[in-house]
Amino acid sequence: MVSNIPNSVIGAVSAVIAAHYYSHSKLNTLFMESGAPGDTPEGNCETKCSSWLKRCNEDPSVNAIEVLASVLQKYMDKEPEPFGYGNDALVQGQERIKNALSKSQLEYRTNGYIVLAGSNPTSKTLEDYLKSGDFSSVEKEFERALEHIHTDPHASITAASSIIEATCKAYIEIFGLEMPSKQNIVPLWKSVQQNLGLNIDRTLEEDQKKILQGLSSIVDGVGALRTHIGSAHGRGISPPKIVVAEARLAVNSAHTLVVFIMECWHAKNA
Repeated sequence: MVSNIPNSVIGAVSAVIAAHYYSHSKLNTLFMESGAPGDTPEGNCETKCSSWLKRCNEDPSVNAIEVLASVLQKYMDKEPEPFGYGNDALVQGQERIKNALSKSQLEYRTNGYIVLAGSNPTSKTLEDYLKSGDFSSVEKEFERALEHIHTDPHASITAASSIIEATCKAYIEIFGLEMPSKQNIVPLWKSVQQNLGLNIDRTLEEDQKKILQGLSSIVDGVGALRTHIGSAHGRGISPPKIVVAEARLAVNSAHTLVVFIMECWHAKNA
């Protein structure tokens, strides 16, 4: 795996990210929260981005590629808003970054991963963690979702929804189930739920049914929140407000669901 960020990638990312955020304070927060080292560089927005990414390459204590992936995550995971202003610029910017990465045999993957193009067995992604039953790494994914919940609860909800979707898709693939035609969160969960094969004692059947109905409500609720306020679909001019406690509830509920699916899944393989 490449350890440093190629100069061509630094150039493309700096131009696109600077134009998108167009705010020194937002860029400072983005880079510092992503683990970029040192004090804020001088210069305009584009120069600042370039200097910080180059500094990541020069600091042996920093994983430059991981910092880059974190910087890009919110932007690259953002989906065009239907008939929304700025969609063309978003799509063009994302393509420019993808092309720059591709020329260095790299690719961006959802949830903030940059790996060798065509995948590499040593490059772990969320899907790898799910399939291997690596609970600790999945826990870290939820920790990442909660990290910025005070500053950007919308993005935290988007991340939680994406983890549920990834879990369900990986489960469906592993057990050879039919992938639903609409690959959003609710039909994905329905396919998984029908296959979990719980060992239901008849005396507990109604109790467990209520819990599963509750989990279905969680899936529906998290998916609906992502659609209405999540960062992936664009927020419009006046997005609905959500308090931190509500966002945390959504993320922690998603965590409970994912752990439950993983435990049932890997118990079958034991």
